[in-house]
This record gives sequence, C-alpha cells and structure tokens, in this order.
Amino acid sequence: MGTSHSTVLEFRKPRASPPRGGPAARAARAILTSLFGPPGERDFAVRLWDGTVDRPGTAGKPRFTLVFNHPAALRRMLLPPSETRAARAYLRGDIDVEGDLERATALADRLASRLGSPGACARLLARLLALPRTAEPREGAGARHFAARRARLHAPKTDRAAVRFHYDVGNDFYRLWLDRRMVYSCGYFPTGAEDIDAAQEAKLDHICRKLRLAPGERFLDIGCGWGALVMHAAERYGVNALGITLSRQQAAYAGKAIAAAGLAGRCRVAVCDYRELASGGPTAEPLSAEPVSTEPLAGAFDKVASVGMFEHVGRRMLPTYFAEAFRLTRPGGLFLNHGIVQLAPRGARPMVHGAARLLWHPGRFIERYVFPGGELVPAALAVHCGEEAGFELRDGESLREHYALTLRQWVRRLEAHAAEARELVGEPTYRVWKLYMAGSARAFAAARIGLVQLLFAKPDGQGGCPLPLNRSDLYRDSPRLVH
Repeated sequence: MGTSHSTVLEFRKPRASPPRGGPAARAARAILTSLFGPPGERDFAVRLWDGTVDRPGTAGKPRFTLVFNHPAALRRMLLPPSETRAARAYLRGDIDVEGDLERATALADRLASRLGSPGACARLLARLLALPRTAEPREGAGARHFAARRARLHAPKTDRAAVRFHYDVGNDFYRLWLDRRMVYSCGYFPTGAEDIDAAQEAKLDHICRKLRLAPGERFLDIGCGWGALVMHAAERYGVNALGITLSRQQAAYAGKAIAAAGLAGRCRVAVCDYRELASGGPTAEPLSAEPVSTEPLAGAFDKVASVGMFEHVGRRMLPTYFAEAFRLTRPGGLFLNHGIVQLAPRGARPMVHGAARLLWHPGRFIERYVFPGGELVPAALAVHCGEEAGFELRDGESLREHYALTLRQWVRRLEAHAAEARELVGEPTYRVWKLYMAGSARAFAAARIGLVQLLFAKPDGQGGCPLPLNRSDLYRDSPRLVH
C-alpha cells in the first residue's frame, strides 16, 4: 500500500437535513435557474439539502443528479468562481453527483460561460453573497496538492517530485482499475468492443509493430510505468529492453514482474531521468541500500518509445526532450512518441477569452491535484521540435477516440472498487481520480484534447530509414512474435 492521500481535503459527511424550504433553498434555486435555466429545460435533476428535488422536463431517468448537501454548498462551490473552487466542492463533499459524472462535467462550461459578461458575473456574485456562509475546512500541512510554480521549472529534481506525487499514490490503488498489465496510457480498440485488457495488449503490440521491433535489437522505453511495454517487447519480439521511470514504486513493481515472468535476462527497469541517461549520468537511483544495476544505462538504442511521458515534459523543455531522444537513437533507428496534445478551438467555446479565462483558470484543478507541471502543446509543435532535433517524421496517428473509451472503462472499474479505493487512499483522493478521469473522457470525446502517436526516424549517413513502403505489416492478423 502506498502513501495515503486521504489528506487532500477534509471530507465531511452531510449533517441531518434542516426543515424543507426556506430562504436559502429559494435563493439557491434562483441561482441555479440563472445558470442552467428552469428545471424543465435541463437534462439533469437537482436535489437540495432539505430533500426537495427539481426534476428535468425530459422523459425518463435524468442523466445525473446534482446534489447540494448543505445550505452553504453552492456558495462554497462558486465564490469566488473558478474551476478549482468548483472541483474542491465536489472533493470535500459539499456537492455530489449521482449518475453520469462525465456528463456532469459539461456543467463547467456553462458555469464558465457566465463569467464572460462582467454584468452577468456581478449579478451572480451578488446572489451568491446572499447564501448562508459557513467556515471552510483548511488544507492541512499534509495536504496532497503540489506547488505549480515549482513544477513548471522542470528541473530534474522538481520533475522527480511531480512524477512521484502522481504515480506513488500506491500500486494497490492503480491495480484496482488498470488492466492486468498495469498500463496507464491510452488503449487501442480495433473494433471499439474490446475490454481494457484486450485494448491495452493491442496498444502494446501496435507500438511494437510501428517500431518494427526485431530480435536482438536494443529497445528503450522512456517513462516505462510498471514495465508492461518492455516486458511485451522482450517476450513477444525478442528485444533487449530497458525501461526508465522516476517512480520508485513503479520500478519496484516492474522488477518483481520481470523476474516472475522469467525475463530478467532480456529486460529491466531503472529509476533514471531521461536527461541523465543520454549524457551518461548515474546508472540508476537505488531502490534500497543496493543500486538497481551496475550496468551503464547510456548508449544508442535501435528503437526508442515514449508513451504517456510527453505530457510531463513541459513546453520549454521540448527541445531538450527531443534532442535527448535523438542522441539515444542510433542512426537508422526509430523513435515513437505517444502523448496527449492540445487541439485548436472549434467554433464558439467558453473559457477561451476574456474574464472567463482570468476567473475560471481552466486546467488548474488537474495541475494542482493530479498532474503537477503537466503541459499540453499542439502536435505541430512536437513535430517541429522533433525535426529541429534531427528526426524525420514518418508517420502520425490520432487515437483521440481511443482515449475516451479507455477513460470510461477506467472510471467504471474505479467505481466498481469504490470501497477498496476509499480504504486505500481516502474519500477525497478517490474523488480526485474519478473526477479527473471523467472530465478527461469528455474532453477527448469533445475534441478539446487529442492523443497522437508520432513515428520519427533518425536517418543514417546515406539517408536510409528501416521502414517499408506501406503500412500493411501493421495490420496483419498474425503478429511477428518470437516463439
């Protein structure tokens, strides 16, 4: 079991409900009507602390019910109005969502859109001030949030701390809702009907095929997580694989899994920063009193992959990131970068300009509670930085819809193990992960963010590149496996 995250925020169960009706209930209903329209025009229900329910006008069961657990909940949710403020109200139990949380996250856009007009914003604030006020719980000294200013420095020390903040929640927690291989990145759904185990195995194989891995090649996985890709590549494709991570818990788990699979002679995982690896830095960070390995980690690799690590690099460090990947790839080798990217706005969107962005601070919740230092950039910038480093782009594929499918399965699996998750990490952290994954699923489905796999080549001295003239080998029914 990992370090407890139960001190993210103090979570309090709702007290006994006061008598039904009253000024606070009427004021809250007026605010909700100004924000979301009258109940008959909504597709969700609202339940107040006194037990009264405003039902939508649509036939059938509402998609979700927004629950306000005490008279001050709406004020604490929106005063001052910001994404973090609204999320925090959910994390500490001021509000609840019963039903489709992904659908409920769409309300954030409607809330933010109200901030675009100074007049509407002033009217909203005046109404919120009329609601009851209660003392708010403070985040204690052990509160699980991260100083964003430090995280954005992206020095090796701060990157290590940021990664461990996210991934060292505990292997037992991740095991509740990830697939059996513990793959924490976008799955691949050839038909859309696959379960998470099949989708993640398909993704691992899709990457290996794109890299055209062959027996005896040296393969590096930058940001290897719990080691699934290096194990798959060594077992199925016969490569000699190395994975690096900044998470000690991931490395310890991967080392045991590799030994149990009988792959210790063909793959291993070390705790190491990608910048230290290319420059011939330390062999590995110790997991205990003894180092992970005395074998040097640096050197050129035939094939290199980075899966789900790109988002942690930061815009200012992208030239360094691709330059280091270029140095780690031998001439004639391939580098596959798999990561989340920022998509250009389409049509009229809230939270893009003016007061809405200044007040709402989109993305601050994830930065503070989930991915400190994470920063999304357009795919075009990734391509540019890769080519500036010396790579040649050979292939690109969007897996945006695949990530929405992946996240929905993760949310369902987490909900199915809610009691165990709460026992491991506490109620607030359980809610953090559920909210961030549900909101991310909606962002992918709505084309606000994307997932791209970019395949780069490092041409040899004569411009040679080890790729066929077409992609037919990627989609053969029988993969090229080592028996």
